Amino acid sequence: MRKVVYYLSTCDTCKKIMSQLDLTDFEKIDIKNNPLSEPQLLELYANTESYEALFNKRAIKYRQQGLNEKDLSENDFKKLLLEEYTFLKRPVFLINGELFVGNAKKTVENLKEKIGK
Repeated sequence: MRKVVYYLSTCDTCKKIMSQLDLTDFEKIDIKNNPLSEPQLLELYANTESYEALFNKRAIKYRQQGLNEKDLSENDFKKLLLEEYTFLKRPVFLINGELFVGNAKKTVENLKEKIGK
């Protein structure tokens, strides 16, 4: 049974969501200190079949680099996710093959139901 959360330790939203959950049996990966590896990203991709679904379009660097004005392909999103940790939409919870990506209210509600808290 694999339970992993990818988060950013400096992200208040991540901290808030994580503080509401019992994460004692989760592997916690701070993406700032341990950026996503390609195998980790492929594991997440296997659940979404979309790198864009994992991509944080609200990241500051997304606009700074003018990426919001480009037509990005799935390969572009993959490359960017591996290059820059802030591009991962977070937090990302992987629970026994089920993925919960981001901090949308519905996502967090579904996550809480899954964990049982």
